[in-house]
Amino acid sequence: MSQRGIEFIVGVFVLSGIAALGYLSIQLGGLDLLGAGKYDITAKFSTVSGLRVGASIEMSGVKIGRVQKIILIGEDALVSLQLDNSIKLSRDSIASIRTKGILGDKYILLSQGGSDTLIKPGGKIRDTEPPIDIEKLIGDFIFGKVK
Repeated sequence: MSQRGIEFIVGVFVLSGIAALGYLSIQLGGLDLLGAGKYDITAKFSTVSGLRVGASIEMSGVKIGRVQKIILIGEDALVSLQLDNSIKLSRDSIASIRTKGILGDKYILLSQGGSDTLIKPGGKIRDTEPPIDIEKLIGDFIFGKVK
């Protein structure tokens, strides 16, 4: 094989390796380059303890979106949710902050309601459940405040 042929093969190999690393970085980082096929809604929680921007949003155990932004409004936290376009939520849907695994990663669980009226893009989920405060529960149990 000529020197030029070997250099060409090595170049193709290096370029394919760089492309594979770029693809893996984008996939593992959860980066959405185009942002197509998504819409935003909001939900107001009394506390979002442990929830982070980028946390997953799930329905029936299936990931359907990500937390976009968390801001403080008065004493409540307003969470911006970015959902897949294929997901249509009814007006009486419930957003709950749950813990995943023993490490304590927080995510939002959406439960579909029974209403025929849908939440439009830019709309708001009215029914929310804040995360359970495990430390408070353990403290109450230890000091006999649990009934």
